[in-house]
Amino acid sequence: MKKRLVYLFLLIPVIIFITGFQEDPKKFGYIGVEPCVMCHKTEKQGKQFDIWKNSGHSKAYQTLLTAEADKIAKEKGFETPAAKTEFCLKCHASGYNVDASLIGKKFKVEDGVQCETCHGPGSHYKDMKIMKNREEAVKNGLIIYENYKDLCVQCHNPESPTYKEIDFSEAWEKIKHPVPKN
Repeated sequence: MKKRLVYLFLLIPVIIFITGFQEDPKKFGYIGVEPCVMCHKTEKQGKQFDIWKNSGHSKAYQTLLTAEADKIAKEKGFETPAAKTEFCLKCHASGYNVDASLIGKKFKVEDGVQCETCHGPGSHYKDMKIMKNREEAVKNGLIIYENYKDLCVQCHNPESPTYKEIDFSEAWEKIKHPVPKN
């Protein structure tokens, strides 16, 4: 029994030493739409920025600035305007609840449901050499959904006070933005 205790006491400092030198999980920061546009507006990239800009997602935050949105927020029992209500913001904007140290200078919550809403904060995967390597981009925070519906139903569901049932396949056809195959 004493021998086991000795081994345990010898092992504890080793465990503390090893775990003490492991890095904390990366905290990825939000960079905003502007840095993404540089590459994702071109024909070669499938004009992904234009697809987003012409979608309701780019205007999602703006809908919270309307009298109708404030009325809905009030009816749901909130005392704050819709654009300041977390229940509304969770589906209409990114970055509203993120530590300020993780928000880049070019990030704007007003951009609504933007690139980083679906693809994750871009601070660590934004560089071209990382983006050219899918595995490396994913390791650095890029989120890629194998089933887009899993992402969409996080907001497009009956919890939304303005929910209307949608055909996800049809909706996806309007907003999908793959890189064209050469």
